[in-house]
Amino acid sequence: MTAPSTPAPEPAGPDGGMRGRLRHWWLRRLPARARHRLGHRNLYVLPTRAGWMLGLTLVLLLVGSINFQLNLGYALTFLVAGSAAAAVWAAHANLRGVELMLDTAPECWAGRRTALPVRLQPGARARWALALRAAGDGEETMLDAPAGPDSVAAVPWTPPRRGRHPAPPLRIATRYPLGVCEVWSWWRPQATLLVYPGPEPDAPPPPWAGGDGDAGGTAPPALPDAGADNDDVRPWRHGDPARRVLWKKAARQPDDDPRHWWVRAPVGDPRPPAWLDERTCGLRDPEAVRARLCAWVLAAERAGRPYGLRVGGVAVPPDLGPAQRRRCLEVLACH
Repeated sequence: MTAPSTPAPEPAGPDGGMRGRLRHWWLRRLPARARHRLGHRNLYVLPTRAGWMLGLTLVLLLVGSINFQLNLGYALTFLVAGSAAAAVWAAHANLRGVELMLDTAPECWAGRRTALPVRLQPGARARWALALRAAGDGEETMLDAPAGPDSVAAVPWTPPRRGRHPAPPLRIATRYPLGVCEVWSWWRPQATLLVYPGPEPDAPPPPWAGGDGDAGGTAPPALPDAGADNDDVRPWRHGDPARRVLWKKAARQPDDDPRHWWVRAPVGDPRPPAWLDERTCGLRDPEAVRARLCAWVLAAERAGRPYGLRVGGVAVPPDLGPAQRRRCLEVLACH
C-alpha cells in the first residue's frame, strides 16, 4: 500500500463554507516558489473592523461639522483621516521588500503539531508585528524582525496524514501601526515534506524476533560484560552503552564528536537482529499497523537493538543508527 502524495494544498483556512472553498480554489492557482519577495504585485490591503468603524465615525464627524459649521470638527476629521491614510502607507511599507524562504523542516509526524521554520530577510529596515500562519491552521506566529540579520519564525502546522506532501501555503500579514487596515500576502513554498506516521501512543512492547521472523520474547537480552579475550573494537554507534566506550582513546580526540569514539564489542554477539513485521502486529487497519511499527522502530532504536523492517512488500535489512531509523520511517511513510 502506497500513501499517495497530495498535489493540492490543504484547505486554506480554519473557517469553512463558501469562503474557505473560494480561498482554497484561489491558493491552488498560486505559483509555487522557493523564495517569495513581497512587493506591489502580491500585497493586498483591506480595512479591519476597527478601520470600518473609524471610517463610519469620520463620516458622522464630517456630517456634523458641515451641519453645525464647526471649524474644530473639520480639523479633527481631516487630522484623523490623514493619520489613517498614513497608517495604510506605513503598513504596506512594513511588508514591502521582505523576502521569505523555507528552511530545512524538522521531522513531521502525522496528526502531531510541528513547526515549519520560515526564514525572513527584512532588509535594511526593521519590520514590526508580523503575523505568519499556515493554511488550514488558525494559530499565528507573531514576531518583530530587526534590520539586517535574518529572522526565523516557527510556524505551527499539523500534517493531516503520512506520505509526501507539498508544503502548506503560508500567510504573512501585519496591522502595524494603528490596526485600521491589514496588509497580507500568500505564498506557496516549492518544497515537499516527508510526513512519518504518528507512533501509537501506548503500543505493546515489540516482539524481538530472530532472523527467521518468529517472535522470540518481549525484551532484548542483556549484553555480556566485555572481556579481554572475546572483545572486538569498532566505531561508536548510536545506542552503545557508555561502559563499552574506550574513554582513554576518546580523551585524545581534539573534539567531543561521538563519531570519533571506539567501543568494545563482543565477538559473536548472541543477540539475533529483531525483525519488525506487519504480520506480527495483530491489526487489520493499515494505518494502525504503520503506527505500531513506527513505535516499535523508535523503541528498538532506543534499546540499541539492531532491527529490520517488513511492511508493504518492502524489506529493510537489519541495522542500527540514525540512517536505519530514517530509512525505516521513510518506508512506513510511503508504503
